[in-house]
Amino acid sequence: MAAPNSGRYARRTATLRDVAALAGVSVATASKALNGRDQVHPETRERVIEAAIKISFRPNPMAQSLIGGRTGTVGLLTNDLVGRFSLPILMGAEDAFGAGRLSVFLSDARGDAIREQHHVQAFLDRRVDGFIVVGSDTDPRPSLGHDLPVPVVYAYGPSEDPTDSSIVPDNVSAGELAAEHMLATGRRRIALVSGDRTFLAARDRTEGVVAALAAAGTELVAPVMYGSWSEGWGRTATRALLERVPEVDGIICASDQIARGSLDALRELGVPVPERVGVLGFDNWEAVVADSRPPLTSIDMNFEALGRLAAQRLVAAMSGERFSGVEKRPVRLVARASTARV
Repeated sequence: MAAPNSGRYARRTATLRDVAALAGVSVATASKALNGRDQVHPETRERVIEAAIKISFRPNPMAQSLIGGRTGTVGLLTNDLVGRFSLPILMGAEDAFGAGRLSVFLSDARGDAIREQHHVQAFLDRRVDGFIVVGSDTDPRPSLGHDLPVPVVYAYGPSEDPTDSSIVPDNVSAGELAAEHMLATGRRRIALVSGDRTFLAARDRTEGVVAALAAAGTELVAPVMYGSWSEGWGRTATRALLERVPEVDGIICASDQIARGSLDALRELGVPVPERVGVLGFDNWEAVVADSRPPLTSIDMNFEALGRLAAQRLVAAMSGERFSGVEKRPVRLVARASTARV
């Protein structure tokens, strides 16, 4: 049997005022009852809940969030213009936020500190519940500070402030993994073509490669070749390397772009890959590795997993948990034809 007076709610969406009227309480009491406030008598709460069920009342999510001090939104700030790092991190964060029904607003500061502050204030005006800040590289960046009313988690590029919470890929272990893979494919005359040595990622990856080779009782066949993070540098460096050390049988490149340039140079020189020389890159950038000839073995920084963890840390911080320091996350190797076992 239909509830008394319930028919008049069937033609339109039921409101909180309708629930209050049916339960015989004020709108304020109905709101408190449905939001679990302690000030409501148990019998009154039960009566309000029954009324809400009878008229199929569905609370407005934004109204609920404002009552609880939450809007269910998070700001993601990045300086990564092409989305190479920020987009997979965003995807991972949205996966983690999905269960909690949190939405993400994305803004690109384009490397401009003033623009970044503008975006921060715009997000605060939207009453976001927290921030994830994504760097364009792994070099430490200035903190947003501790005067913000919401928590902040830094992903990929750590904060300079050790009291902030930062989550980054472990580039040293990435270098170790690259060298170990080359050794496992039977290569012993290994070279390293890196990017700009002023970048922490370049130095960390070099450290890992050198350490792994030393642990195996060997070393690089030539000094590390530092340059730009580009295909052009990969081609130039590889040609110079082959002239200097023609017996090289493995080239570790500190980025996928450098590696694709290296593959181009080897193909132009008539050097078969991977039969004569194996080539490996970093970042597992799909737009580069899949179209390489042959497909490129690469170290995957696990950006989506990093984004999921950043989101989980932020949600916990929104609930009062405190995190600080730099947390390094594991990476993985994705083997493809460019380093097939010789």
